Amino acid sequence: MSKNNPTLEITLLAMKLMAKFGSLPKLLQVRWTGQLTDGMFQSALASFILFSPERQPDAVKAALAFAVVLLPYSIVGPYVGIFLDRFSRKRVVQLANLFRAFDLLVIAYLIYKGSTGIVLTLFVLISFGANRLILAGLSAGLPLLVNKKELVSANALAVTGGTIAVVIGGGLGIALKSILDVSNTGDFVDGVLILISAGGYLLAALFAMRFSKAEIGPQPHEVPQEIRGFGEVLQGFNILKKHGDALRGIFGTGVQRGGITALTLMALLLERNTFNDPSDPDAGLRGFAYALAIAGIGIGLGALAGPYGVAKFGRHKWMRISMIAPIGFLIVFGLFPNEFMMIATAFFVGGFGQSFKITSDALVQSKIADEFRGRIFAFYDVAVNGAIVSGAMIAALTLPPGGASLVLPWLIAISYTITALVLLRKSKFSTDSGSTK
Repeated sequence: MSKNNPTLEITLLAMKLMAKFGSLPKLLQVRWTGQLTDGMFQSALASFILFSPERQPDAVKAALAFAVVLLPYSIVGPYVGIFLDRFSRKRVVQLANLFRAFDLLVIAYLIYKGSTGIVLTLFVLISFGANRLILAGLSAGLPLLVNKKELVSANALAVTGGTIAVVIGGGLGIALKSILDVSNTGDFVDGVLILISAGGYLLAALFAMRFSKAEIGPQPHEVPQEIRGFGEVLQGFNILKKHGDALRGIFGTGVQRGGITALTLMALLLERNTFNDPSDPDAGLRGFAYALAIAGIGIGLGALAGPYGVAKFGRHKWMRISMIAPIGFLIVFGLFPNEFMMIATAFFVGGFGQSFKITSDALVQSKIADEFRGRIFAFYDVAVNGAIVSGAMIAALTLPPGGASLVLPWLIAISYTITALVLLRKSKFSTDSGSTK
């Protein structure tokens, strides 16, 4: 059926899920609720830190913010992955959401008080770390809920729906801020938005209760009995090294996400300081939200294109195509850094990037047995986090205060080209087709 009508695969899968009300909708409920809340939380943070009149942003500060919230998890991530292969992922996801809800109560209080110091940074760091643990656990558990042939479509629903939920949540946050700003101070409004976000994470924790103990893994017979601690981390790495295409797909996703991060910082500065009056940060925030919304549409269409591309070209070739396709837009954007080209570039880079991501996720899920999958997805997160921080740092070194730059989009285009032609070259990328299953 999907071979004859590949573009309908996601729609038909969604209809089937609604009709059967199986286990995957429960995972989608937890993931999408959390990521909708992520969008609102992140919009409140962006408003407080980057779009406040008294806090002038620059690329270095923004890049340091990425580093502060992502790098610490990158250090502990491989060890955190052990929990996902040793303990009930349902309980890990549930407790992490509860912990995150409590953490946001503290953040809301700190923002209400106007705190911008190390204490606020610490609690934001904890929240982002819990979020990565939740997403890794849900990605590791997804293959237990669908057939192997449906992995690409299931990832398109889960990952892309979550990304779109983040965009919607950000838009809701900005809309609520515009309404509440009429009669309240900015810091008070941002604190209220974060309180609402705490309720969203509590709701995600309640949804996670609907899973049975081992429904998203690990199964009782899969829990390691002999190897413990750092040996479990090494065991996961050794498994991944045996599957070169999965490992290359992970690093390819990192390169792609690093490029998107750099473009996001460029768009932020352009909207804040060039396309709008720097003395009117709310106009910059609205323009940035509009660009993110267009990128979200591209992400949704990219997800729809993923199953079709895999069916027509094969998984490995489609990933190379997805990496190469947006390069022309990056080159033109570097030459003409206007608002139209920025939005067009965001649309195509986001769309093909999401198609690459869901295909890479399915590749890893199909190659790695469930007993190792928690550690592998924790490593996946670490690799992508490191690339995101690298992309942010490169942006900080190359972007002027106004954001307009020829160098940065061209550097991203070069990195995508090298990744497609060298890291993902056919002679290496598709030779390992083994599986631990």
